[in-house]
Amino acid sequence: MSPTPQRYFSAPTIVIGAGPHGLATAALLRRTGEPTLILERSDRVGASWAQRYDHLRLHTTRGVSKLPGLPVPRQAGPWVSRDDYVRYLERYAAHHRLDVRLATPAQRIERAEAGSGAQWLVHTPDGPVPTGAVVVATGRCHTPHIPPWPGRSTFTGTLLHSAHYRSPAPYRGQHVLVIGAGNSGTEIAGVLAGAGAGRVRIAVRTPPNILPRSSARWHAVGRLAEALPLAWRDRTSLLTQHFAVPDLTSRGLPRPRTGLYTRNLLDGVNPVLDHGFVDAVRSGRVEPVGAVQAFDGPDVLLADGTRLRPDTVIAATGYRPNLHDLVGPLGVLDEAGHPLAIGAQTHPAAARLYFTGYTNPLTGVLRQAGIEARAIAHAFRRETVQAPLPTPQAGDRPADTPS
Repeated sequence: MSPTPQRYFSAPTIVIGAGPHGLATAALLRRTGEPTLILERSDRVGASWAQRYDHLRLHTTRGVSKLPGLPVPRQAGPWVSRDDYVRYLERYAAHHRLDVRLATPAQRIERAEAGSGAQWLVHTPDGPVPTGAVVVATGRCHTPHIPPWPGRSTFTGTLLHSAHYRSPAPYRGQHVLVIGAGNSGTEIAGVLAGAGAGRVRIAVRTPPNILPRSSARWHAVGRLAEALPLAWRDRTSLLTQHFAVPDLTSRGLPRPRTGLYTRNLLDGVNPVLDHGFVDAVRSGRVEPVGAVQAFDGPDVLLADGTRLRPDTVIAATGYRPNLHDLVGPLGVLDEAGHPLAIGAQTHPAAARLYFTGYTNPLTGVLRQAGIEARAIAHAFRRETVQAPLPTPQAGDRPADTPS
């Protein structure tokens, strides 16, 4: 934990990002009386959610997906749609009367000059904003990532990241290869297969851990199992999958060998909650294939030597936080570009610079938004030392005293 600084600066705390983590943190800081300003690069609250594919539904139930201080409306149903959640985020900002400055990207954070009274300067296109504290909430899914496969630039078909996929309509009759068997990839492949795509294949590097999406109990189990040894949790998860999910080995998708807890710990990967993907594979409407090795003109080369010639490739290959331009010179990132300290913890060399939204816990990302927001608000209450009032000098008069 960083040394406790004294605060002698009255400008608002800057929160960067008006997604769930930024909104939750700003709401709880405001509740403690901390003036807070949210800087959002896009022109709306919750923009990263609004830009996802049309048929997206949350992978956590309504009750687990709420942010502190406001429930998700019951009419949104147990599995909240993209549009309903965006409306909820907009309502959340209004409900808590949050000060959000839209279309104002934070370009760079640097330390303020000694003696200026500020701790940090947040640079924006409108100029630098001085502040005593910054909360970075741009999220782990900030920038779409497509691996640099050899020959990628030679591909003559259509190649797009899943972040730019919106609906299955444009792909009717097409041969589509989805790369990546996480929640987005499996959901997109299943929907394409049921909406008229000519042929749907999914390239799988590591067999996913798949669980039914029939209830909220999987996230509850994740919370309850945290106290158990890792090996026990993994064995239990594999046994659960054995009984709850049919064996798809004959269809090209073998059972995973690694438990979902180890996968999450090592790779930050969560299990796939089945949206009909299992039935699509069993029926042959989605065909699992090997990992992608390279591209060669119209062809995609797989690790086993197979050549495919899809019309469209959708890369569900994840995101990067892309924090280097914002905070790279401050020494607060690891080699992979992730924050070295998150939540209420701050880096020893960067007091009052917080990061929230950079984990992918099995207990739910949106639930984690509330946990980290509460921890940061508590850190503010614990660490903030109000500046002593200046001693009045003879002849001084309060500014609002009439002449």
